[in-house]
Amino acid sequence: MDPQGSQQQGLMSRRYPQGTGPKPMSQQSTFDDRMRTVRAVARLREALSALRREGLTIGLVPTMGALHEGHLSLIGRAREQCDVVVVSLFVNPAQFNERADLERYPRRQQHDSELAAAAGADLLFAPSAEEVYPPGFATSVEVLGLTDRLEGVVRGAEHFRGVSTVVTKLLCMAQPDVAYFGQKDAQQVAVIRRLVSDLNLPVRIEVCPTVREPDGLAMSSRNAQLSQAERSRALALSAALDAARERAGAGERSARALLDAASEAMLAVGVEPEYVALVDPDTLEPCRMLKGASLLALAARIGAVRLIDNAILQPCDAPSPPRPLQRKAIA
Repeated sequence: MDPQGSQQQGLMSRRYPQGTGPKPMSQQSTFDDRMRTVRAVARLREALSALRREGLTIGLVPTMGALHEGHLSLIGRAREQCDVVVVSLFVNPAQFNERADLERYPRRQQHDSELAAAAGADLLFAPSAEEVYPPGFATSVEVLGLTDRLEGVVRGAEHFRGVSTVVTKLLCMAQPDVAYFGQKDAQQVAVIRRLVSDLNLPVRIEVCPTVREPDGLAMSSRNAQLSQAERSRALALSAALDAARERAGAGERSARALLDAASEAMLAVGVEPEYVALVDPDTLEPCRMLKGASLLALAARIGAVRLIDNAILQPCDAPSPPRPLQRKAIA
């Protein structure tokens, strides 16, 4: 039997309880536990073309590996909504503005492969840098305006140019119906939504909530680089969000007061914020007052590790007296 045909049939037979795919349960193939791994764009398109012709919905979860519960929640959402789930695993060198940061980034492909398969992925796309950026590659995608603020100020234009370029390439390579991203990278989400709209890419962007540790720390692949003491200090970021949320819930609408509350919560435990900003979630324009849903975004370095976090704040229609903050204990 043709090996490629056998692999294709194995992928087509990997079925889960139906999400929003077009086929009724009675027409689904038999479930099996195989997840296929491909490393070439040609093989990825080969694997997906027959499934697409069948009218099956394809979901893409782009990742840089070092998978955690946040990534797995994205795969789970894709599993619920799509017939075929593709997970990409590629540490994109173009979005790192510090070589040391790129070198420190955790790489554990075998473990990631096992996690992705267990979470429900059908296909793992794990290309090399040469496959994504072949010799002579000379094209980039840049979203203007949205990338000039927050992370763009700190990390430079090259960072979001790298993000925009690789995401555009992945969307063109896999041609998914839906692509899944986490709210933790809120500015990245805004940039990707804009490029998808501006370039008329036929894909829906699905944003899933930030997944947190029991003590409130936002899950991130970079958390593994923190020492025990640094991890305790990292709770300052979620404490800052809690402080601003508490003030907003008590009726505070002044952006300056909300930002001060967040900054003070971080400084109180010796963490210096790189930035704390209240912005419109779509345009990232600064807000002077909390008049509607607004994005509170912040970043800080904990030792050598740079962390970001955010929360959506809503104005309180019925102001109430301030209550003591329920802050987490931070060593």
